[in-house]
Amino acid sequence: MNIRGRNKVTPEFNFASMTDIVFLLLIFFMIASTLVTTNAIDIILPTASGKTENKKSTSVSIKSDLTYYIDQKRVGESVLETQLIAAMESQEQPTIVLRAEKSVPVENVVKVMDIANRNKFKVILAVKPN
Repeated sequence: MNIRGRNKVTPEFNFASMTDIVFLLLIFFMIASTLVTTNAIDIILPTASGKTENKKSTSVSIKSDLTYYIDQKRVGESVLETQLIAAMESQEQPTIVLRAEKSVPVENVVKVMDIANRNKFKVILAVKPN
């Protein structure tokens, strides 16, 4: 009498579906990583609760050695206002994201805010979240 079962389970595993999932995840993370924007100017921002919303806006950075940058392009303090006006001409709602290091004196930050106020630009102060 033959008691062995007719259904034999094969111990083989098909990796075709596993590789499809891995490639889909790889493509997803490659696309998602290109959506992250980074600034090339390395500054240490003050910390605060909340976050900076960055839609279509122009970034003004002030480093600790009091050098000014408009969208990663170094500009002199004397031509800052004219360069900002030229950069904001094409924007419907002109917005400045002000990124100043912790050690920058307040008077330099207020100078950029005064330029924005005179020209009716919205100013967002960038901070590092807690």
